[in-house]
Amino acid sequence: MSFNTFGQLFRFTTWGESHGPALGVVVDGCPPGIALTAEMIQRDLDRRKPGQSKYTTQRREDDAVRILSGVFEDERTDGSRTTGTPISLMIDNTDQRSKDYAEIRDKYRPGHADYTYDQKYGIRDYRGGGRTSARETAARVAAGAVARAVLAGITIRASLVQIGPHKIDYANFDWDQVDQNPFFCADATAAAMWADYLDGIRKSGNSVGAVIEVVAENVPAGWGAPIYGKLSADLASAMMSINAVKAVEIGAGFEAASLTGVDNADQMRAGPDRPYFLSNHAGGILGGISNGDPVVCRFAVKPTSSILSERQTVTTANENTDIITKGRHDPCVGIRAVPVGEAMMACVLADHYLRHRGQTGREGAVGFERN
Repeated sequence: MSFNTFGQLFRFTTWGESHGPALGVVVDGCPPGIALTAEMIQRDLDRRKPGQSKYTTQRREDDAVRILSGVFEDERTDGSRTTGTPISLMIDNTDQRSKDYAEIRDKYRPGHADYTYDQKYGIRDYRGGGRTSARETAARVAAGAVARAVLAGITIRASLVQIGPHKIDYANFDWDQVDQNPFFCADATAAAMWADYLDGIRKSGNSVGAVIEVVAENVPAGWGAPIYGKLSADLASAMMSINAVKAVEIGAGFEAASLTGVDNADQMRAGPDRPYFLSNHAGGILGGISNGDPVVCRFAVKPTSSILSERQTVTTANENTDIITKGRHDPCVGIRAVPVGEAMMACVLADHYLRHRGQTGREGAVGFERN
């Protein structure tokens, strides 16, 4: 009952702590014959790793991944291929500074899981939160890279769409801009404005929250199940499992509450190959099942709880005290949550692809080729 595993057919189990020697993930259920190399996984890890700008934690980690099992290459295969057995991936921790936490070992950090973790287990790793640290998400991103390899033909992208009260202008939305700025933002104008805003937040010893939008294109109609296996429910669970996430919405989400039935209904017309929708308030999911439109999910990330501003708290002995959390922390943890959101979307879709194929015997999409 440790609950470190996510998924049903495509499953992954993460392990390791923020200040331990390494962390990693074991991916089980990946079909055999899928092209997979360490370089494919590293591309995604490089987008998530810390220390790439002044707007993220300055902890320096290469996040170099090693494939320990589940992949084989010889003269009979066209490159490295999955074998259908568990894929074990490991990432070494190389830049821990545990001494940064010595002063707060007996204090609970407000906004963190210190108190609840202590109440749950009776023991906690105070060095960066241990297992509760967002460092764990590196393992998720590695698993997501494996899932992407399974999902040939499906494009998964994410963008930061809000920092604090400042939102993007969707009129300026351009996916090509996402990797052109340190915020993974599809609106270059908003990204330029955020630079000054977040610099002020960072220098004041404060932090701020964010909203991330994740979009999966070319998802075929039919994935998911109508009651307890809803694609939307599994996406919500996946995104809510990411550190610091406090809300998730699919499609129009909370905005749907302000719409009328006339406005919210995604009208349908006949297309050359299949029906199509005139809008996508449903976010690509109807009755828990994908409808062929882009799957759209957004999640809100709270402000980083580790801040340099003094806060009131209590000690492990239940005595009042004050705390300043020193160390290297993200002024907006939502920035590096962008590739994490993509990874969790990929893992959910890979799982539902295999579940759909297992139940119906059909791939569910043209172009899902296997060697």
